[in-house]
Amino acid sequence: MAVPKKKTSRSRRGKRRSHQFLNPPFLSLCPKCKSPKLPHKVCPFCGYYKGKAFIEKEET
Repeated sequence: MAVPKKKTSRSRRGKRRSHQFLNPPFLSLCPKCKSPKLPHKVCPFCGYYKGKAFIEKEET
């Protein structure tokens, strides 16, 4: 079994892991209700997509 000859430093370990981070989701604004939503998806607040109602929502 392979065994490392020297200890990997914190700096080298961090450089290797520098690309393993999470990106925040890209959000766009709904043109009807101006709430944030995922692009190319139906708005979860008003139920509209591209100006058409896809989900019937009750007005509160």
